[in-house]
Amino acid sequence: MSESMPTRTLADAGGVDHGAVARRSRTWGWWFVAEHRIRAMRSYVFSWVGLGIGEPFLYIVGLGFGLGMLVDANQGEQGVDGVPYIVFVAPALALAAAMQTAAQENTYGVFGGFKWFPMFFSMGGTPISAAHIVLGFQLSVLVRVLLPLTAFAVVMIVLQLGTVGGALVLIGIGLLLATAFGFAVMSWVSTQTDDRGQLSFIERFVVVPLTLFSGTYFPLETLPLLLQWIGWISPLWHAVELGRTALYGAAIEPMMLLVHVGYLVAIAVVCCLLSIRTFAKRLDK
Repeated sequence: MSESMPTRTLADAGGVDHGAVARRSRTWGWWFVAEHRIRAMRSYVFSWVGLGIGEPFLYIVGLGFGLGMLVDANQGEQGVDGVPYIVFVAPALALAAAMQTAAQENTYGVFGGFKWFPMFFSMGGTPISAAHIVLGFQLSVLVRVLLPLTAFAVVMIVLQLGTVGGALVLIGIGLLLATAFGFAVMSWVSTQTDDRGQLSFIERFVVVPLTLFSGTYFPLETLPLLLQWIGWISPLWHAVELGRTALYGAAIEPMMLLVHVGYLVAIAVVCCLLSIRTFAKRLDK
């Protein structure tokens, strides 16, 4: 027993190079987090796909054709914004659905990741950083949002609501909106340590009012000036203006185009940094 036993590495014992895994985690941690979330979605994939595909048909047929017939009858050939009401409202419905989905995923998904099923703390115990968790989680949300956006685009193409290229561009606008609004919701929810009913406030007092007062169902200019400011600060309104320009060529000044895009990007960047800061603080405790 005088001779020392040969040292065996973990790689020799288990066939796993833990150092290499750690290095990959530091580089690709964001993808590992996204993959984990995407795989978890398989547990409710049927309801996810069913709602994602069925919702566009119900909304566009119900509001576009149903309410649209009444609006067009009153407006005459001029329609709304120079197009039939169904064309006017279709991009707004798609973008509102993207915002609502992003809000739902970032409300209970983020809170649950800290409180109910604390996977974030487990991830934080690995070489995966807080930034990777934030970015990976948001990437998985975009995958969730992509299905209804694509379904809306297909319905618009089939019904010939605008141009094919515009419907495809609308998908990109919806993903930008979901990123901005998702990070905004995440930056607040990640600061909450106990659920006292405040999580439902996002749906009731943020998502619903923004949907109603962001020029979704009618032009923002028809609202009293006292209420128009809600649309001006709403990410949804900025996205809807871009969406209508993309789908059917709604008039927009070049400067306002930059304002709409810049506003959404600024919200996404600022709220992403705030989320990373909050995640890092909570995971270090």
